[in-house]
Amino acid sequence: MRRLLTVLAALATLSLTNCGYNAIQQNDEQVKSAWSEVVNQYQRRADLVPNLVNSVKGFAQQEKDVLLGVTNARAKVGSVQAGPDVVNDPAALQKFQAAQGELSSALSRLLVVTENYPQLKSDQLFRDLMAQLEGTENRITVARNRYIKAVQDYNVNIRTFPNNLTAMVFGYKTKANFTVDNEKDISTAPKVDFNAPAPAPAPAPAK
Repeated sequence: MRRLLTVLAALATLSLTNCGYNAIQQNDEQVKSAWSEVVNQYQRRADLVPNLVNSVKGFAQQEKDVLLGVTNARAKVGSVQAGPDVVNDPAALQKFQAAQGELSSALSRLLVVTENYPQLKSDQLFRDLMAQLEGTENRITVARNRYIKAVQDYNVNIRTFPNNLTAMVFGYKTKANFTVDNEKDISTAPKVDFNAPAPAPAPAPAK
């Protein structure tokens, strides 16, 4: 009896392998791992925001609207679900992308404003924060590209015969991916040229 059970177990394992079950499992884990890295890198960026805002505020308190925009965008990012289930929900992923896109836009506006403050641009703390932000944006790009590739591999796998039959039996469905429009919006890392000349002062009003 024990030998029969062993044989049946071996046959079941072989059957699952041939029908693509193990490959689907592997692809699914790769997607989860890639998404986790995307979230980690976006979180790293969000963690930089408070120090960045405080640094700018020390030199440009009058830029209240821009500073508030960055703060609010960061708060919105923190309120959006980013767990592993997001990859199975296109609407949730779109919401996540939209929030991150808003933060990217807010940061870009903040960096444009900093060009008007040469003392801020020469501040070592600000320069260090900018270096960290640029490095983080680059890591976000790498992590996002890995996620896109992992989802593509997974989706192709479960839509290919005979794996599609296995996926249907076990309830595996295609996963959400970054949209083209959003990918374009968030693909460029914010940059600051510290060697750029300071803007010319406005001419004095005629007396």
